[in-house]
Amino acid sequence: MQKYITDFRDFLLLERSLSGHTLEAYVRDVQKLTEYLEISGINISLDQVTDAHLTAFMQYLSELGMSAYSQSRILSGNRAFFKYMQLEGMMGKDPTELIESPKLARKLPEVLDYPEIVSILEHIDLSTAEGTRNRAIIEVLYSCGLRVTELTSLKLTNCFFGEGFVKVVGKGNKTRLVPVGRDAIRYVNLYVTHYRSQMKVQKGNEDIVFLNRRGACLTRVMIFLIVKEAAMAAGIAKPVSPHTFRHSFATHLVEGGASLRAVQEMLGHESITTTEIYTHLDRDYLRQIVTEFHPRA
Repeated sequence: MQKYITDFRDFLLLERSLSGHTLEAYVRDVQKLTEYLEISGINISLDQVTDAHLTAFMQYLSELGMSAYSQSRILSGNRAFFKYMQLEGMMGKDPTELIESPKLARKLPEVLDYPEIVSILEHIDLSTAEGTRNRAIIEVLYSCGLRVTELTSLKLTNCFFGEGFVKVVGKGNKTRLVPVGRDAIRYVNLYVTHYRSQMKVQKGNEDIVFLNRRGACLTRVMIFLIVKEAAMAAGIAKPVSPHTFRHSFATHLVEGGASLRAVQEMLGHESITTTEIYTHLDRDYLRQIVTEFHPRA
């Protein structure tokens, strides 16, 4: 069994170019299966594992009290292993094909309503360079629905404000064009023209839009702090992060009647399934409207 696992690790490293952390996680997932087979007295090799063995393994993980998320992750690692075994001709059939992943509870993300967003924006002090930059940052987060890393890596040469778009480099270096609103354009231009243009920019950051006071690219942590402080200044009690503005962007579009496919494109979701969470939010909104305004609700 160990030889199969060692060869699998080499495959992940050489063929899939996975990070060390991901690689070791996959290997541990397969090792959990081998441990189960040994504990259960099932004296077979990994190339003899069937869907029945895997079904019993998943039941075993559930009885251990593992969360559905942990079970799903372990199954994912074993799926990768058995696909490798099949690819290498060591198994005729992938035993994971008929195994269903545990159902994961879909936690609806925290969303700000529009008055809360306006309040956050209006409580930012525009008398300083940092304040103007922070206003521009939050305007862009909400206007474009960007991820934090997409915001920190946003380039001046990718801002096509005349056409009303920004080019965003998302996960897997995939690029997409996202419309940007007039207010966001206004505050970015204000920051770039009056403050950024006067800064001594560190080498390698010349094309980055948002910089810290030392002329370097802002970190993810810094964006979190900027957003948190802005929300606190506005007296927003609910937890607010940069991702909250992304969720709010998508939710407000869906509530306004935007097609899910268009929202998927703007968010950069690879699968429409990921975007479908906003239909749940929309249903909650519609239910709330009926409760508040329908005479027979």
